[in-house]
Amino acid sequence: MPDWFNIFDKFVHADWFNTFLGVVIICAITFLICRVTVAFMRRILKKTTLLPSSSIFINLVRAVVWIFGIACILSICFNVNINAMIAGLGVVGIAVSLGFQDTLSNLLGGLQVSVSRSVEPGDNIRMGPSGVSGVVQDVTWRYTSIIDSSGNHINIPNSLMTSTAVAKLSPLNDVSINLVVTTNSERLTATAHHIEDAAEKAVSRVSKIKKRPSVSFSAITDKGFQGTLSFTITDASKASNATDAAIRAVAPYVHNHLIEEAMSSLTADGEDHGTAPVMVPTDETGVLVPVPQTPTPQASASTADSAPSSEHNGSKGDTGKSEETSAPVGTQQEKPAQA
Repeated sequence: MPDWFNIFDKFVHADWFNTFLGVVIICAITFLICRVTVAFMRRILKKTTLLPSSSIFINLVRAVVWIFGIACILSICFNVNINAMIAGLGVVGIAVSLGFQDTLSNLLGGLQVSVSRSVEPGDNIRMGPSGVSGVVQDVTWRYTSIIDSSGNHINIPNSLMTSTAVAKLSPLNDVSINLVVTTNSERLTATAHHIEDAAEKAVSRVSKIKKRPSVSFSAITDKGFQGTLSFTITDASKASNATDAAIRAVAPYVHNHLIEEAMSSLTADGEDHGTAPVMVPTDETGVLVPVPQTPTPQASASTADSAPSSEHNGSKGDTGKSEETSAPVGTQQEKPAQA
């Protein structure tokens, strides 16, 4: 029994065991510090507007914490002189930089893009020569991840983000539809409100609305009032469906000129026949609909008076004809009596 105790005591007091235990403890402390620091950085990036919420900053903080932990392990557990090691890294750093030139260029490019806020997560960008476009998802220490309109994930090296022209486009969830309203000027405001309400009801069935539809007019043309219907949805992937739903909903309000042209042709035909239809608006949208004219009382009375007179003239004419036809018959009957 005492032999087992002596073996265990020697095992505990061995140098390698103490070294291993120290490494484990330092790694555990470093891991906890890294988790707390990363969570703190994420919260700061979400609240602050000074830096974008790119993962490159979180990765840098995580790397600094682990480098500090490794330095503690080398100094405490293995008795390595960190100051001399840092001084010796000057020569080694040149060789490392040559071997990892692309990696360092991507790292520096990601830092430059993120710190200058030229590209942030959520931006809709288009690369100059390649024409690649999409929404930025994240900027890491190696590449910038974007998603195009087809849902494909594209990784662009950060070095290209700094050496290539990058155009910022309007967000995909911002929808803008050009339209021409042909109603009269008095009902223009009411028509705009009807368009906004119809578009809001149609788009809400497709996706949640972040900014309700609004109509703004920019010019007066021969065809009518030229304007734009704009709104913002929460899900950018449903922008095409929302655009289709909005166009179908507002079509009856922006194409009133077709109805007006049809009504004008009916008016012209009515004037040729002496009965022009009356055009009245059906509602506040200004849509014109012909109303059939009812005969006036005077016209009805004149029609009723003309009917008996025509019947009287007709009966009188028939009597005259019968008298004329009956006269020769009487003459033929009197001749035998005189003889």
